[in-house]
Amino acid sequence: MIPLLQLASGADATVGAIHADAALRLRLTAMGFRIGQRIRMVRKGVFAGPLHVRLGTTDVILRRGQARQIHVVC
Repeated sequence: MIPLLQLASGADATVGAIHADAALRLRLTAMGFRIGQRIRMVRKGVFAGPLHVRLGTTDVILRRGQARQIHVVC
C-alpha cells in the first residue's frame, strides 16, 4: 500500500486503509472514502496544492495532509 498522495495523476487504485483520527475518518467516510472503494487521481495541484480525486461519479478535492492518511492499493 502507498499513500494516496503518491498515486500518479490518471492512475486508479483501491482504498486499502485510512490512518486518521476519528473526526477526519468520519469526514472522509461521509465523502465516500471507504475500504475497497475504487478511486482515480484526476490531478495534483502545483506547488503543494490540493488533489482532485474521483470516487465513482463524485469528484473530491483533498488537502495533501489528508491524502497522506489514506493508503491505497494500485
